[in-house]
Amino acid sequence: MTYSFHAIRWLAFSLVVFSYGHAKASVRVTSVDCPSISMVSLDRAITFYTKVLDFHLVKMEDSSSSARLAPAMPPKAAARTAKLSLGDECLDITEYSSPKGKPFPDDSRANDLWFEHIAIVVSNMNEAYERLKVAHVRFVSNIPQTLPVWNKEAGGISAFYFRDLDGHYLELIHFPSGKGQQKWQMPSKKTFLGIDHTAIAVSDTQRSIAFYRDKLHFRVAGSSENYGEEQEHLSGVFNAHVLITSLRAESGIGIELLDYVTPTSGRPIPSNLHVSDVARWQIPLEVSPGSSSVKKIDEFPNTHWIKVSDRDGTDREATWMNDPDGHLLELIRRGASMEPVKQ
Repeated sequence: MTYSFHAIRWLAFSLVVFSYGHAKASVRVTSVDCPSISMVSLDRAITFYTKVLDFHLVKMEDSSSSARLAPAMPPKAAARTAKLSLGDECLDITEYSSPKGKPFPDDSRANDLWFEHIAIVVSNMNEAYERLKVAHVRFVSNIPQTLPVWNKEAGGISAFYFRDLDGHYLELIHFPSGKGQQKWQMPSKKTFLGIDHTAIAVSDTQRSIAFYRDKLHFRVAGSSENYGEEQEHLSGVFNAHVLITSLRAESGIGIELLDYVTPTSGRPIPSNLHVSDVARWQIPLEVSPGSSSVKKIDEFPNTHWIKVSDRDGTDREATWMNDPDGHLLELIRRGASMEPVKQ
């Protein structure tokens, strides 16, 4: 008996997703916090997110001191950050006045590996879609797409891709009865409810699961294989065939892995994509504090904890690392025995 390439890859995908045994994690992620992105104009972005998508402005602050600690940032970096909330979730948006970041590449596509979005849950897709049309936002999908019933895991879910004023991809998503977290099934008079997950493009599902599950202690919460005209129209990518894996920590939003079986033309994350560049996302991960402060994480020898003082007077330690495809993760540890930063 012969098997197609897609069937063989799906079999391998299923085996790795549903394997119950995994290696002992060297660091345990307990929560996925507010994703962070760079903006060209903070004031313009705040207006867009609050007026069009009903986010709330929680606070604004000078974030220069934290920005200087991020990878490859100069000692005189200057930045302002706004913390936005939607329901129980949040998003951090930052404008870097020095250094100015590169703009979002105009020719970006959803299968490029720098692709990332947040999935904004809506109570009524038609109402949310009309809001976007009135605001003349940049569409990626042609219209909202409802995934077909043959797709056991995702059938009935409706979604829509669009982009904000600086080019970041965003998704509207509506979960029908029986799909998604229970919180999204609760009656609400609000159109925009919160953030379910952040999705990232990956090149190899098995490798990414080995990283997030086996090394960072995420659990695999679900998986699906999406293809057909609905997925094409949703992502704006012709012949889109995507393996999707949902990851969850103990709390916070999820991380969704998007592995394009076809097309295979997705480009890697550039090595010179910095925190201040508009296409660069950061995913903050809260980790268990541990019994003592260590300078390195066992399986990630190039990571070093740095003491960071928050404006509320609390202290935390942070370290940055890239996942197998180069997505930037900020690990945050609170309440540990922390060592001062060497100046």
